[in-house]
Amino acid sequence: MQPSEEIKSRLDIVDVLRDYIQLHQAGSNFKARCPFHNEKTPSLMVSPEKQIWHCFGCGKGGDIFSFIQEYEGISFVDALKLLAPKAGVVLQKQDAKNSSQRIRVLQILELSRKYYHKVLTDSRVAESARKYLIKRGLTDEVIEEWQIGYSPDSWDDLIKILKERGYNDKEIFLSGMSISKEGTSRFYNRFRGRIMFPINDVNANTVGFSARISPEKEQGEVMGKYINSPQTLVYDKSKILFGLDKSKVSIKNSDLAIIVEGQMDVITAHQNGFRNVVASSGTALTQEQIKLIKRFTNNISLAFDVDTAGVAAAERGIKEALQAGMSIKVIEVPKGKDPDECIRENPTEWKSAVDRAKYMMDYYLEKIFSNLNPTDVRDMGIAANKIFPIILMLNNKIEQDFWISKFSQIINRNEESVREMLNFYAKNSTKKTPTVNSEKHVEKKNNQLSREEYLSEILLSFLLNYPFFIEYSLNNIQLEQIIGETNKNLYKKIIFYYNYINNILVSELDNGSNFDFNQFKNWLNNDPEIKNRNEIQNQLNALDRLVLLIDKEFGQFNSEIEIKNEIVGIVQGLKKNNILNRMRKIEREIYLLEKNNSGVNEERILSLMEEMKILSEDLKR
Repeated sequence: MQPSEEIKSRLDIVDVLRDYIQLHQAGSNFKARCPFHNEKTPSLMVSPEKQIWHCFGCGKGGDIFSFIQEYEGISFVDALKLLAPKAGVVLQKQDAKNSSQRIRVLQILELSRKYYHKVLTDSRVAESARKYLIKRGLTDEVIEEWQIGYSPDSWDDLIKILKERGYNDKEIFLSGMSISKEGTSRFYNRFRGRIMFPINDVNANTVGFSARISPEKEQGEVMGKYINSPQTLVYDKSKILFGLDKSKVSIKNSDLAIIVEGQMDVITAHQNGFRNVVASSGTALTQEQIKLIKRFTNNISLAFDVDTAGVAAAERGIKEALQAGMSIKVIEVPKGKDPDECIRENPTEWKSAVDRAKYMMDYYLEKIFSNLNPTDVRDMGIAANKIFPIILMLNNKIEQDFWISKFSQIINRNEESVREMLNFYAKNSTKKTPTVNSEKHVEKKNNQLSREEYLSEILLSFLLNYPFFIEYSLNNIQLEQIIGETNKNLYKKIIFYYNYINNILVSELDNGSNFDFNQFKNWLNNDPEIKNRNEIQNQLNALDRLVLLIDKEFGQFNSEIEIKNEIVGIVQGLKKNNILNRMRKIEREIYLLEKNNSGVNEERILSLMEEMKILSEDLKR
């Protein structure tokens, strides 16, 4: 068995995708909002039986590998390496020179993490760092869990160790672990004399470090108390949330992500049982970070510092989260403390602050009117210009109405006049150009299908899901009655394969005429009639989409009778359409023949009228 096939046989697509998006049961399948385009209603379907996924909005789909490749932005080989450990599959070791650059960088970072952690726990040079961490309340278990380390005050100790393991200067530099000496070809350690906090991605791969200066060296430090890894092949600060790899299960179970600023805030929270806490590492939330959180919950509570920078970061984060349709609250940490200090001193006080978190709009209104007079006309205008953009970001019309009403009450003005002001503001504010993948575009794209082409797709979907009705379709509908070239081709293949397994291979099959989707797919993949690989792939993609179409459109059926009634109705609809199209062509031909007014055409006209009579009777039937 190929490694990819072995991985697919051991991993369930639902379990894999649940690490990335929120799945909800939909009959025998699952549905979710697609992470690859903006949408309000779920259009991505996942089949655990067939181990495939397809989005009916943007058209993307495939197996676990295609999803991981699309989501992580990585190659098939890297997706293979990412999923292999989860499946317990050992991939054949490759020569170091042939390994991808990304994998080499991840290996360097993992070795660096292990080395720093060993120095912290075993070396005398890290004694002051250990005392500092103990003073901050961290236990040995927590230090081990988070793999906190220490970088000795050395110019090249790490570089030497990595070179001994076969890594070169360029690779170490690309990983962010070294700096080149200006004007020379020499390199030295980026981190020296610092407490090292590994930064992991959501899959628990170490992708960088946040390094705090050792306490005894704080005086006169010109590089700053904290320095972080630079942007690399694997580390982009805007796409990482510190602690998410350890928090994602708790976030999903509690349906809430608490976002703080610093690493120590997260570690202290986890040590005290608050395991749904992650850090934005001192920056405002980005679209990429919001996208990560949406895999596990739509609810976030922000607990940023109350200084000016913290408030600004919170506001930028709120706007990003609102545009993504998140529900947002703001945690006000008591007495101006940061979460780390508050939790260490009084965990109960922190829990109360989380429970009392203010809904984001309440936070905004309080903040806006903290320096404005709601009865002053000028201040009313200032407040309106600040609150209107936020109201317009709300996805829910009922929510918008509620906050319009509340704002009207605060400034003691008629609700209708405030609504007029909001409409005027909306018309005159800069409008965002809709993206190609907007929901409106997707709906328009779907509506381009004719009713008959749509019915043809639905029929194929029924046959793929309930193949015991293929015989009925075979006896009741002809190829020319199926609309759409792709649909015609697939229908022809389904009928051919069905006859093939029933007539040719019946003696070799234990299951007689059992039409198996996966076997049909493999057969189609190796179709000798099709030489063009792209054509085969297009048919396979269409097949995956069609097999999931039924659950998207109908949900689950309660009985075989319900299924049969739907199929009979579709077959009748397609036959009726075929008859009507033929009748329209005949009418047109008769009109042209009569217009020509030639006796030669009389026989042809009579023949057409006889055919029209037969078709009319067929239509009545």
